[in-house]
Amino acid sequence: MPESKTRRKNNKPRGGSDAQTYDKPLPKWYKPVMFGLMILGLIWIMVYYISQTVLPIPMIGGWNIVIGFGLAMVGFFMTTGWR
Repeated sequence: MPESKTRRKNNKPRGGSDAQTYDKPLPKWYKPVMFGLMILGLIWIMVYYISQTVLPIPMIGGWNIVIGFGLAMVGFFMTTGWR
């Protein structure tokens, strides 16, 4: 009776090149920028409320809130890549 052929084992790592990108360390500027954006957004909103909507940019009015939250959210989104 004939024998069936044996299968060759695949020695390639699973995930391909995607697995290698997670092993790379973060650049040194990543953490300071991440925390800096979160703090800057918070300070922007605090200045807006403390100055009774006069500062930081008086011409745009309520859009100062959007700018402050936008800066903070960019910092929070950066935390997903932090290792």
